[in-house]
Amino acid sequence: MTKVSKGLNQSKKVKKSTSSAVAADSDGSTWWIVFGIVLALSFATRFYKVEEPDHVCWDETHFGKMASWYINRTFFFDVHPPLGKMLIALSGYMTGYDGSFQFSNPGDKYTDVNYLGMRVFCTLLGAAIVPFCFCTVWEMTNSLTAAVFSASYVLFDIGTLTLTQYILLDPILLFFVMGSVMGLAKFNSYSDRSFSKSWWFWLTFTGIMLSCAICVKFVGLFIVVYVGLHTISELWNILGDLSKPISYSIQHFLARALCLIVVPALLYSFFFFIHLNLLNKSGHGDGFYSSAFQSQLQGNSLHNASMPRELAYGAVITLKNQRTGGGYLHSHWHLYPQGVGARQQQITTYSHKDDNNKWRVKKLDVEPDETDPITLVKHGDLIRLEHISTRRNLHSHDELAPLSRKHYQVTGYGENGTGDANDVWQVLIVDGKKDEIVTTVSSRLRLLHFLQNCVLTATGSQLPKWAFEQQEVSCNPNLRDKNAAWNVEDNIFPKLPNVSFDVYAPSFLERFFESHAVMLQGNAGLKPKEGEVTSRPWQWPINFRGQFFSGQPYRIYLLGNPIIWWSNIVFLLSFVLVFILSAVYQQRGITLPDPIFEARRQRLKESGAWLFVGWLLHYTPFWFMGRVLYFHHYFPALLFSSMITGIVLTYILDAVLLYIPEKFKSVVYHWTVGTILSSTVYSFVLFSPLAYGMAGPLANDPNSTMHSLKWMDSWEF
Repeated sequence: MTKVSKGLNQSKKVKKSTSSAVAADSDGSTWWIVFGIVLALSFATRFYKVEEPDHVCWDETHFGKMASWYINRTFFFDVHPPLGKMLIALSGYMTGYDGSFQFSNPGDKYTDVNYLGMRVFCTLLGAAIVPFCFCTVWEMTNSLTAAVFSASYVLFDIGTLTLTQYILLDPILLFFVMGSVMGLAKFNSYSDRSFSKSWWFWLTFTGIMLSCAICVKFVGLFIVVYVGLHTISELWNILGDLSKPISYSIQHFLARALCLIVVPALLYSFFFFIHLNLLNKSGHGDGFYSSAFQSQLQGNSLHNASMPRELAYGAVITLKNQRTGGGYLHSHWHLYPQGVGARQQQITTYSHKDDNNKWRVKKLDVEPDETDPITLVKHGDLIRLEHISTRRNLHSHDELAPLSRKHYQVTGYGENGTGDANDVWQVLIVDGKKDEIVTTVSSRLRLLHFLQNCVLTATGSQLPKWAFEQQEVSCNPNLRDKNAAWNVEDNIFPKLPNVSFDVYAPSFLERFFESHAVMLQGNAGLKPKEGEVTSRPWQWPINFRGQFFSGQPYRIYLLGNPIIWWSNIVFLLSFVLVFILSAVYQQRGITLPDPIFEARRQRLKESGAWLFVGWLLHYTPFWFMGRVLYFHHYFPALLFSSMITGIVLTYILDAVLLYIPEKFKSVVYHWTVGTILSSTVYSFVLFSPLAYGMAGPLANDPNSTMHSLKWMDSWEF
């Protein structure tokens, strides 16, 4: 007997007391017919006009560009793990895209560019979300009605449709999140056949989906936590089954540890292994990584490079800050503006390679001369650093730093290399010994200002536009500042013999952990760009404001279907109320007169409770995040909310049918289901131009065809 047939037979036992008896027929064909309709509508709505608009839309400019870099094997920095971008690149490569298009700006025409393969791939994964939702709710409730309601709320949501039609990470993330939930539901349906082939398959499937979800975006961690909590609950129940020996519980624990921890961890590491080996050419993101990391990138100045191992006076060097994602010590001709310390030359850190990162190492009181004998820089030496391009010295004084008000300002000072006593710094090797020689890359250095007794540090704070939004450099009186460590990266000094940079080559694990540190720091520090539309978590469930994907003349606007989103809020609150009342009834020993319905009610309540936990996990963490947030961050939580709505609707309908006379039950059931589904379909048709394209004036113009649909002033379509 198939799982579908088994579920339908269980539903039939409810007889005429619930909606399920009306929905299921004796041979199980209804389930397949309904599933087929859901599948067909999902693919039809998603692939309609998938080729339009034929220009770059919203964040396609980022992820299309990154796909090009993968195809060209060019290294780059991004705040997200690599799997989603690798899959987009693979789909483009397999459908004939050569990686030559620049994806420079939203609105750029796809002239003679085979972009459709990447769009179709993302849309395909987005289309699968709906049947995944249907199967998940079916497995959790054995209610065809609940499955249909839940799937329809995802199917006819304009926002979900829009978000899953373009070259973005979101359809890929939603696919793996929903796949994880479905896998867990399918796995639980085999709990009566533990350790069978199907049981192992769905357990492994869930682990693979989890690994893929978190390797697309770090917010995939929320679904990992969800599955983890569910697994702990299951294991606790198994442990409490006194009819089984303790060894049985241990077997279940080991099976889940293997498939939900070991397999995902290995798969996650494998994705990064592919990523790090595929991107082997130097690119724009090199400077975010350590000198040793960069030495593995073809075309980088450090790849196959040879330079002196030891640092000598007169050498031209670059200094890289060793904080995660730290940049290069940098200067340029521009001065600090009026009111920001002394109006002297700006000193910053910059994450890209540039001639303005170069400095000459000079002795305390002697200008370098080519006839001078070679003198090596040692731990404890007093030095000056002269900026090559501007011939000004690295300098500090008792003026306050621009942003870090407890630090001193660092500037470029002097003319043609001549300054004053505030240009003097003491070189200290971390954990160094007397007369220890400073070496390229490997020596961790601190630069102690000789007069102010402060250390040169990169604070990580972003300066305003007058400093080109580069990072602040200051001098910190706290000598234990963890961000005050630097290393010499480039070391140009022809008088000393060169050694190969291969001696600094990091292992895969070192590159793996460094990649994560840089990504996490970059993610936490994301700030909105000028003119960019951001939002706050309170705005998301109420559909307060959308996001333009495409401007004139072919407008696409990301906004949820208001009928679906606002009813989701109502049914979310209804679920909380029903759950509390149910708990009170249970505590007071109150049971319903129909025992079969009572059992079904318990199953709907438990399913809804776990989905509510999923909604909380995917929504509430954003309230505590300091990084910039966007409307699309709510969509994983929306999937859980929509499934809860399907379950609550079914719960209410079942309860109402208990009190309907027998001869009217079928009529009431079909009219109710028909009304709910037709309402969602009608609202979809009304708002579909937001996803499929709008022309003409904006909705605030009375002559616009969308004027009557601007129900909130904050909607900008």
